[in-house]
Amino acid sequence: MTDPADAHALRSEARAALTEALHEIKRVIVGQDAMLERLLVSLLAGGHVLLEGVPGLAKTLTVKTLAAVLGGSYSRIQFTPDLVPADLVGTRVYRPDTGSFQTELGPVFCNFLLADEINRAPAKVQSALLEVMQEQQVTIGGATYEVPEPFIVMATQNPIESEGTYPLPEAQVDRFLMKILVDYPDTGEEAAVVGRSLHVPAVVQERLALADLKRYARAAQTVLVDRETIGYAVALADATRHPEKHGLSEIKAMIEFGASPRGPIGLVQAARVLALLRGRGHVTTDDIRDLAADVLRHRIVLSYDALSEGVTADELLERVLAAVPEPHGEELIRGAGPEGQRIARAL
Repeated sequence: MTDPADAHALRSEARAALTEALHEIKRVIVGQDAMLERLLVSLLAGGHVLLEGVPGLAKTLTVKTLAAVLGGSYSRIQFTPDLVPADLVGTRVYRPDTGSFQTELGPVFCNFLLADEINRAPAKVQSALLEVMQEQQVTIGGATYEVPEPFIVMATQNPIESEGTYPLPEAQVDRFLMKILVDYPDTGEEAAVVGRSLHVPAVVQERLALADLKRYARAAQTVLVDRETIGYAVALADATRHPEKHGLSEIKAMIEFGASPRGPIGLVQAARVLALLRGRGHVTTDDIRDLAADVLRHRIVLSYDALSEGVTADELLERVLAAVPEPHGEELIRGAGPEGQRIARAL
């Protein structure tokens, strides 16, 4: 799409439609606004999401509601230690009546796949899911089958239990666009949740079709990103790999491995969608900063020193964000006051 007027019209349409879809989801989900926004961002950016939180925070309900509102097919897999790859991708079944084998496709053939308690599955299952996440296809009996488009894996993980769990391989964790930490609701939101539990659950309506999602994903691709903003995203990732170059020598011993190149790539792509949802045709460093923890936290491998001292990836990222300077143009905009900022960002 080359016509700026057409691109602007499509972005406006996308923002209005996605905002309406978000309101429909909130008829069921109370609070968790940041999680809902980031789920939409991941969906339009074409990335997978890892949701981590204690039981009872509506992670499963959120994914199911999202699928109902966006009109895609939905599957849920409860991961257990005795799961095998065929339970996910499918297998070949012998039919005695015909004397031949028939391929039975598994539950991964959907638009929205909920992998519940993903860290309870063994390594063979993880590797099978890895191919689907990365290649958007599965291989059964030497034949390749593509999953529907769009396809997004939304996995949940319980951080308080370690018995009977298998840590996710770093290669697989890196393929999640975001790792979202789901926290407890505040007391007002929790009171609203309890109140809603006394009534018949709301029935949500489909607000978007899959064709609309594809159009709006293309709308996000028209959001501009300048070289300075890209450089800022790369600098944040580089600061996790070589903190001493950014005046952070004190945290070098706490990081075993920093963020991979998928980090800044995903950060910029997600920031384009966030800018779209916020009604802008360009990405700012505010978009980058708002998403930095969600996109980078799971790509940092902490050292034994950090683990023994109870240091978290989020704490290190806070220091990185404080140390890495923003592009000079953004600093000028920040110092211009609210009205000056509005005018400058509109230019």
